[in-house]
Amino acid sequence: CLAAPCAPAFAEVDVEPGYDYTRFAGDNITLNVYNWGEYIDMSVLDDFTAQTGIKVNYQTYDSNEAMYGKLAGGSGGYDVIIPSDYMIGQMIEEDMLEPLNFDNIPNFSDVDPSLKNPEYDPENLYSVPYMFGTLGIIYNTTMVEPGEDMETWDVLWNEKYAGDILMFDNPRDTIGIALKKLGYSYNTTDAAQITAAVDLLMEQKPLVQAYVMDDIFEKLEGGNAAIGVYYYGDFLTMYESNEDLAFALPREGTNRYVDAMCIPKGCENQENAEAFINFMCSTQAGLKNCEETWYSTPLLSVRKELDAEVVDDPFAYPDQDFMDNQCETFACLPAQIRTLYNDQWVRLMNN
Repeated sequence: CLAAPCAPAFAEVDVEPGYDYTRFAGDNITLNVYNWGEYIDMSVLDDFTAQTGIKVNYQTYDSNEAMYGKLAGGSGGYDVIIPSDYMIGQMIEEDMLEPLNFDNIPNFSDVDPSLKNPEYDPENLYSVPYMFGTLGIIYNTTMVEPGEDMETWDVLWNEKYAGDILMFDNPRDTIGIALKKLGYSYNTTDAAQITAAVDLLMEQKPLVQAYVMDDIFEKLEGGNAAIGVYYYGDFLTMYESNEDLAFALPREGTNRYVDAMCIPKGCENQENAEAFINFMCSTQAGLKNCEETWYSTPLLSVRKELDAEVVDDPFAYPDQDFMDNQCETFACLPAQIRTLYNDQWVRLMNN
């Protein structure tokens, strides 16, 4: 398990030279940005407005599926969205994203090369990494038995913790955990394996206190549940409020994810949106966001400003051996398998 590293001291860094943010002054533009909750230093938006004159209407969602449902349902008008890897692949497949003009995003050069040209966007036409990280088990050390093996998904099925277990309120993550417990890939297209995973979740359901997303913060920080599954960056935030919490990485394997900035199809303010993406990739904004959220930054210049204790944290910035042996990234699944996931999720939720 890990305790949160000490907060690093961040240097004041000027906006990168050579990029003309002032060219938008007087345009009277408001960008609509749609991002995950608990995932930004809000002062960065003020900094962007001060540099550009562009106002930001900032809204949040708590799952990829909620974001996708809103856009697919015709509730458009967003200029920048920040989905996860597999959802980006799906939105590319469904022609829901605009290709980016990287001439307007020169700070893309600062992105870790290992995060470029990913499987979900192999030609890197549609996305710029925002943050990445790993998934694990967050637990309250005062509420689990001393010596309990927490480095396994099995603990989520342990009847000793009935009523004190929190699971994701979305199908991809929750079914993925059961798949890993059974020894299967997150990205299996075998219908029998997916069905078996949901059967296993049906067995677990009586032990689950709640299926949660951002409401996990209040529950774990307040000691209202013993065990939950969530992201390492969020664990570090929770730990600041409750030092009884700890983090474990299941040995059966876990998810390493990337959330990336994209522009939805039909955006009327694309150049302004690309300026926003470029600003978010500046060292100044990247430092603030990293300090506020504790998520892992894709920006090499930001990593140079972090304390060695942070950069050397294997859960925050995993090495290749860690990646190869303990992590798997979600892929965009075929349409019929996505439908199966949804149907199986309904079965779990309604029974």
